[in-house]
Amino acid sequence: MAPAAGTRARLRRCGRRWRCGRGALVACAAWTAGWVLAVALLLRAHPGVLSERCTDEKSRRILAALCRDYQGGMLVGDLCEDLCTAGQLLYRRCLYYERGKKVLQADWRSRPVVLKSKEEAFASFRPPGLLEDPASKDSPDFPEAELLLLVAGEVKNVLGLELSNGSLGPLWPRLRGPRGRGRLASLWSLLQQEEFVLLSLLQDLSPHTPPVLGSCGHFYAVEYLAAGSPHHRALFPLGQASWGQARAVSDMALSFLDLVNHFDNDFSHRLHLCDVKPENFAIRRDFTVVAIDVDMAFFEPKMREILEQNCTGDEDCNFFDCFSKCDFRVNKCGAQRVNSNLQVICDKIFRHWFSSALRSSAISLALQLQLREAVQECADPGHPARHPQRPPPMFQKLQHLLQATLRELREAGH
Repeated sequence: MAPAAGTRARLRRCGRRWRCGRGALVACAAWTAGWVLAVALLLRAHPGVLSERCTDEKSRRILAALCRDYQGGMLVGDLCEDLCTAGQLLYRRCLYYERGKKVLQADWRSRPVVLKSKEEAFASFRPPGLLEDPASKDSPDFPEAELLLLVAGEVKNVLGLELSNGSLGPLWPRLRGPRGRGRLASLWSLLQQEEFVLLSLLQDLSPHTPPVLGSCGHFYAVEYLAAGSPHHRALFPLGQASWGQARAVSDMALSFLDLVNHFDNDFSHRLHLCDVKPENFAIRRDFTVVAIDVDMAFFEPKMREILEQNCTGDEDCNFFDCFSKCDFRVNKCGAQRVNSNLQVICDKIFRHWFSSALRSSAISLALQLQLREAVQECADPGHPARHPQRPPPMFQKLQHLLQATLRELREAGH
């Protein structure tokens, strides 16, 4: 009996050890899962934390490699000569690197500009099928109709838009001229960058996006405008007295409303802004708001494609600042966005300005309270715009209150 009892005792001790070991394993797994979730949330909120360090040394090496490729005939562009030979496009500083994207500041003929590329190296971009065809190696040029078809297909792939040949005008000039293979390869590297394609198509059509000034290979240039920052009292650098800030904020807010109306109604498809934060906007001297980073801006067809994903809850249907709802009958997100550009701008921009007083005694307290309440109502995610294709009553209410604010400031001599 004693040996049997000893065996049972050993089994009990072994069982207890197993339970303890299993408990420790579960605790370890829970701790690891918690950290993984925390890191995932951090990366979503701050995608730049794992971005490589932005340095002048590396930025100069990137541009030197670009010029070597230009001098070797691999790429072309209307800015290559000024950058690589004439010394008219001069590097100034590195602005940021983020998930492969390189953004540099330069002076082009004494004008500050920003050089951008989604990737560091020209070779990182896939070439068009025409250049991979062995038969094309002996051909210095390519049929125009075939090129137009390829460009239209690439635009549809990038933006989700089906454009006629006539609508490709802003992109087409980059195909003309000598050195057809290098020109085609350069254009193809640019067409794979959503922001370049969007800004090019909006060229001369929108006061709220910066024009593309030129390109060299896979880098393109836009005008330099100082980005906003949550560290500025007014989100954007103004450097004015308190009464001047009140007027500037009202002017900027009206320009944001104009941007919303413009993006919602002035194109064949609504343009959705899915990453609204001060850093992605800038202000011109006349207080016109400019969307300087539109990597996360999508026309309606592409937006529907992005939102329509599998889901188990509404939180699975949130794509940064663009929200949808989960249809639990089929466990799929709806293709229709349920919040609006106006709602997100009220939440991310206007709340900062109008949740407290405008720091000006020239504006009546009653008007400031009305404006504060309107912004809070606008930002409430429980009340999405029912008809995003036309300005909702909230848009008109905000516009009326901001115009009244400017009238009071003018009457007070501000």
